[in-house]
Amino acid sequence: MYEIRVETEFAAAHYLREYRGKCENLHGHNWKVEVRFRSDRLDRTGMLMDFKQAREIMHEVVCRLDHKYLNEIEEFKEVNPTTENLARILYKQIGARAPEGIRVASVTCWESERCGATYFEE
Repeated sequence: MYEIRVETEFAAAHYLREYRGKCENLHGHNWKVEVRFRSDRLDRTGMLMDFKQAREIMHEVVCRLDHKYLNEIEEFKEVNPTTENLARILYKQIGARAPEGIRVASVTCWESERCGATYFEE
């Protein structure tokens, strides 16, 4: 099995519904996102996929969130914009764009340098 990873960053604001504490107030993060792509095969050049293609797929999804208020994004109208839910939504959306024979292994989102969440399916 082969795996590659690509990372990006974006800035966005949110607040957490039904939370008691500072995060119930509107606040922002400089989010970091890591996407891991996996396949049991390499292409004829010996790559799982070109890193450029992996970054483009990730960018298609993540750029919609940059400098946005996450609570107003359709996916978060009813689902709390937690780091865990963000990782799951990005996993699903990026996975839907992955080339045939390649799948998203996991998506990790960090809301700060020391706090993050990972979503993957077994």
